[in-house]
Amino acid sequence: MDDIAGMDKPRLLFLTGRLAHPRLERMLTGMGEMDFDWRIADIGVKVAALATGEIIERRLERPVEADRVILPGRCRADLDRLAESFGLPFVRGPDEIADLPAFLGRKGEPPDLSRHDMRIFAEIVDATAHPVETIVARAERMREEGADVIDLGCLPDTPFPHLEDTIRALKAAGHKVSVDSANPDELARGTRAGADYLLSLNEETMWIAGEGDAVPILVPAVPHDLDSLDRAIAEAERMGIDFIADSILDPIHFGFTTSIVRYHELRRRHPGISILMGTGNLTELTDADTSGITATLLGMCSELRIDNLLIVHVSPHTRATIAEHDAARRMLFAAREDNALPRGYSDALLQVHDVKPFPSTPDDIAEQAKTIKDRNYRIETAEDGVHLYNRDTHAVATDAFEIYPHIEVDGDVGHAFYLGAELQKAEIAWRLGKRYAQDAPLDFGVGAPRDEEDRTRLEEAGHTLKSKKQRKAPAAESDDTER
Repeated sequence: MDDIAGMDKPRLLFLTGRLAHPRLERMLTGMGEMDFDWRIADIGVKVAALATGEIIERRLERPVEADRVILPGRCRADLDRLAESFGLPFVRGPDEIADLPAFLGRKGEPPDLSRHDMRIFAEIVDATAHPVETIVARAERMREEGADVIDLGCLPDTPFPHLEDTIRALKAAGHKVSVDSANPDELARGTRAGADYLLSLNEETMWIAGEGDAVPILVPAVPHDLDSLDRAIAEAERMGIDFIADSILDPIHFGFTTSIVRYHELRRRHPGISILMGTGNLTELTDADTSGITATLLGMCSELRIDNLLIVHVSPHTRATIAEHDAARRMLFAAREDNALPRGYSDALLQVHDVKPFPSTPDDIAEQAKTIKDRNYRIETAEDGVHLYNRDTHAVATDAFEIYPHIEVDGDVGHAFYLGAELQKAEIAWRLGKRYAQDAPLDFGVGAPRDEEDRTRLEEAGHTLKSKKQRKAPAAESDDTER
């Protein structure tokens, strides 16, 4: 166990395995003076991520002279059980050593993304065309993705005879409901049926607000006319009712920049009111990945304190738009509370490229490859391409097919399939600039959600081990692993 003295600062103990120990020590030493003291404990396995809670309990020397123990991010051990066993907190750190400085820069605590101050209206644009049960089912999926209000889109010149039944069913299921229509009769029916919001009223249709308790979203009577929106706001204030104002976001090349200026002017004229921005005119009508568009628009909303968002999903390329808006509002709230740039808070919107795609340099991997004493293949990526290595070979290529001549699997079809799949995944990650980790899925943020991983359950051993499992110790105890 490496010992770095110091008793006045908080004491952190980092658990690691033999392979990562030198690099972890270099990383911590290179960080210079910190507001904590640290030690490293090598628990006697080659890769600490494979250590179970039982191994840690058996091999970690007691008493532990530390205030907190940091485990590798991929370690599946039960933190609560370890904390109870040793009598001090155990924390799971980042998956990669390269991410350790950022992790420690937040004093070991992840950013708080539980809070936000923007309400999401998620529109079912063709609600008129669907039966009640279909709408309720879609609403539930929207709520799971982050929607706060289900917006019923009414189609022009299309009857909506089941509007009232739909509102009642959604309310019974615990949803907030808004009715979105250009037809005054449908809006009046909506508020009488118990809708929570109406999209949209203007100075000429303010009478509808008196038909029920729904909060109206106010818009200009004439497009781009802020003065008419001002008059609607004044009338709502005279009536003593709650309201939300929307100056309308226009698409690119059809007034987009000017519409952003209008939101700024709306906030200047009315510092304390609630404002809504509908983002669909940009996300739906621009052929670009929506995560960056969403982050930018919600950055404007964060600065202007726009607290309501109307979201539309029609085009297939916007299929993750609700989840993206939810992630963006949480990230931006946390950054604004810290008076900081929105960096280092969340990877949810880094769907195509990662900020730190390559945790190891080519030299790091070469040094690691020299220590390998077995035939099991390791796969990593660095700036120069995909690396595949074991005790007998170290191949580097930017095309997975070029690595084929370096592979020896002795007719093991399952192993060959496994290596092919991993190498192709590694090539995709390298070409996109995504973080790659062998045996783990690529992380595309909210664009392609992954199944929640059970960090207390050791992963099934790879194909290399299957023929050995019957005659060797479990993978967690063995140094002969694919990882």
